Amino acid sequence: MKSVTVVKVGSLRDPDEAKRGRVQVTDIPMQEMGDEDVRIKVAYCSICGSDPHLVENIFGWEVPFGLGHEVSGVIVEVGKKAKKKGLKVGDRVAGNFLRFCGTCYYCQNGQQQFCEHADESNNPGMSEYIVWHESQVYKMPDNVSLKEACLLEPVSVAVRLMDKVGLKFGQRVAIVGGGPIGLLATQAIHMSGASNLTLVEPIADRRELALRYGADHVIDPAAANVREAAMDLTGGKGYDVVIDCSGSTKAVYDLPFITAKGGLLIYAAMYPNDFEMPLNLYRHLYANELTLTGMYVSPYAFPRAWQMFPKFDLKDFTSTVFPIDQAEEAFKAQISGKHIKILIECNKFE
Repeated sequence: MKSVTVVKVGSLRDPDEAKRGRVQVTDIPMQEMGDEDVRIKVAYCSICGSDPHLVENIFGWEVPFGLGHEVSGVIVEVGKKAKKKGLKVGDRVAGNFLRFCGTCYYCQNGQQQFCEHADESNNPGMSEYIVWHESQVYKMPDNVSLKEACLLEPVSVAVRLMDKVGLKFGQRVAIVGGGPIGLLATQAIHMSGASNLTLVEPIADRRELALRYGADHVIDPAAANVREAAMDLTGGKGYDVVIDCSGSTKAVYDLPFITAKGGLLIYAAMYPNDFEMPLNLYRHLYANELTLTGMYVSPYAFPRAWQMFPKFDLKDFTSTVFPIDQAEEAFKAQISGKHIKILIECNKFE
């Protein structure tokens, strides 16, 4: 079957073609099924902002390896013991690319994200078919399209983020980075009653979208000093909650300085695994009592993500689609920054 595969690791942006990473469509074997698994004919798999980092080989995987985890599709086969969720052939589904064991200390301690046996070997999602354990699969509501449904995983990230934020009505919130997660977070924070909601983002089109999604203010970090602009917008107090969705090592250092005393700072993106940021513990933690935290995957969020799905405006997230045979062009478009989200159509459905 067709599958999008990393055949050469390296930055997709490297000006030296000899060093540049490369993806291409290859033919891989159909995955075997276990008794509790379901086989899904993939409709769409959207490109995650982390996928180009995988091409860069931040995890040290050996090539070739597959890509894709934001999947929607239709069940075409159900294992003989996959009966707990009532899934059946013909169901339209999406789901969680991670399978948690449910039995280790962390799973039993309400910390699925740290599962000692978490399994994502059932990827790649950018394929014609994928096999997932039934625990990973969620049937779509009837009023959600297959094109929208591949965004269940990103929406689950926004739900998990709201769990971390624990927003109080009227708190001042800043979000840094207007990519898919930043813009979904903007919508979620707006729904939850934030005040002075501000997005920091250098791309004008994304700033305009943020205003449409409920932001009160936007800051262009290429044209303004972020610290000064943030203090001007908050009367010198800073934001009660600051969320980084950019993953930019250039952006993250300023964030403790725009967080209000006693505030919450969430680094909610993927960062280079060798990046270390200097932090003045006296100023930010002792004197200002900031709470700093991060975020890794989305445990316990998927059912609630379906429940909140109709409340998100997803039209701009599903407007750019490439067929699987044009995966290389899709990744070139991804790194251009011109599109909020790019979907790869793995099979056509009427």
